[in-house]
Amino acid sequence: MMNKKSLEIYVHIPFCSRKCAYCDFLSFPGNERTQRDYTEKLIEEIDYQSAFAKEYQVVSVFIGGGTPSILKTEDMEAVLNALNSHFDILPDAEITMETNPGTVTQEALLSYRKAGVNRISMGLQSADDKELRYLGRIHTYDEFLKSFQRVRMAGFDNVNVDLISAIPGQTVDSWKNTLKKVTMLKPEHISAYSLIIEEGTPYYDRYGDHVEMESYSMTKEERKRLMALPDLPDEDSEREMYYLTQEFLMEQGYERYEISNYSKKGYECRHNIGYWTGIEYLGLGLGASSYMNGCRFHNTTDLSDYRNASFDQDEGFTQALRQELERLSIEEKMEEYMFLGLRLTNGVSAHDFVSNFGQNIRNVYGQVLDKLEREGLMEFKDGYYKLTSHGIDVSNYAMSQFLL
Repeated sequence: MMNKKSLEIYVHIPFCSRKCAYCDFLSFPGNERTQRDYTEKLIEEIDYQSAFAKEYQVVSVFIGGGTPSILKTEDMEAVLNALNSHFDILPDAEITMETNPGTVTQEALLSYRKAGVNRISMGLQSADDKELRYLGRIHTYDEFLKSFQRVRMAGFDNVNVDLISAIPGQTVDSWKNTLKKVTMLKPEHISAYSLIIEEGTPYYDRYGDHVEMESYSMTKEERKRLMALPDLPDEDSEREMYYLTQEFLMEQGYERYEISNYSKKGYECRHNIGYWTGIEYLGLGLGASSYMNGCRFHNTTDLSDYRNASFDQDEGFTQALRQELERLSIEEKMEEYMFLGLRLTNGVSAHDFVSNFGQNIRNVYGQVLDKLEREGLMEFKDGYYKLTSHGIDVSNYAMSQFLL
């Protein structure tokens, strides 16, 4: 039997109960009929795309959104069964599903587990109900606790909790309180991000450089509520939260293995590590991105175009699933390898660089590596080039040096 290449699969479920004010992901509410139609089309795509992955073995699956757990249990079962039927998924593959508090039942969780899901990622964001309202979340902290308990009772022993710092009205003390409450639950993994104000979101209208309220079809009441949101924490408080996160989580036994990700030993997210170390990936569903055979492409972001695509016709397939097809040059592959690899606290392996590109990393980046070492932003240790603590703090600057 031939040696198969490793592949990761991402499945996008775009539906959510309500769009959060800070969210720029491809997500939106959808009624039951829309969700069912989408599920049927997604299963068609799974069948069709699997023909292009015969030489691959799937090492991880990530079902994200939106809120995947919003789908009816039988629809999610059908998606998971289709993946298992059409792809060569390793028996010990990591299979993650995103959920939001208040959207999962005990029955559904047991169903996911039976179908192969072995990791749950829960979007909490804050343990403060007032802060959750400011974010536009649909749940309370108490609802999160009940959902977390259901996840444990269903037998999941690999759980991530997503958190966001530097949100409106947040203080250093309230952020510390969130960290305390979450670590008391002992999840295996914590993703802790600083809020980024993205264009095209209501938050950008409230907190961006300028106000473009006309870009949104809001009611007067909705606009009034948006503009009444408290200010963001100042820069000093944001920095304090950032350092507190590292310090507090490390004290609680979480190891920082990537800029925004912490885990108990052995529970690092294998799917994300795959992205950061250059494993090929296939995106399934609306707007999902892929990187296979040196090419980057993505599916259509138009729900109507996706639902009407004929995957058994080359033209329909190309239009819906191969948008912005781009073959990366060797230089672009090297740049991406460095940008992504340096997000990991372990850094980039000099040996793996040679294996991937057939040349010594110093022949390509010697001057940059020396410069960053002199500036105290990088170090070479045990065969790896990695950012120092200060280098991680200014990672955007450090990574920009690797453009060829």
